Amino acid sequence: QVQLVESGGGLVQVGGSLRLSCAASGSIFSGNTMGWYRQTPGKQRELVATITTGGITNYADSVKGRFTISRSNAKSTVYLQMNSLKPEDTATYYCKAGGGSYLHLGYWGQGTQVTVSS
Repeated sequence: QVQLVESGGGLVQVGGSLRLSCAASGSIFSGNTMGWYRQTPGKQRELVATITTGGITNYADSVKGRFTISRSNAKSTVYLQMNSLKPEDTATYYCKAGGGSYLHLGYWGQGTQVTVSS
């Protein structure tokens, strides 16, 4: 059974940090680029960061220098370290496996809420 389970979201003050985790089951982790996306009500889901199987990373301009994506192949888990959080980072964060940049492809987790309060 293919499953992605996110954790680590919560409420944090401006300037604070959170670390999101996404544990993958099945065979979807090892052969796929993994990514984090986020979505706020009324807006399209947007890319936050991706990491290839070889460890090459890509970030949205809005999070460069503040967020770091990493993966543990041994644990089939992808992480998103978020530092210097801003109110505009408030969103539901989703983990994605595979599917390239196409939102209708790949596998998605259920999402975890991140709220940055000022």
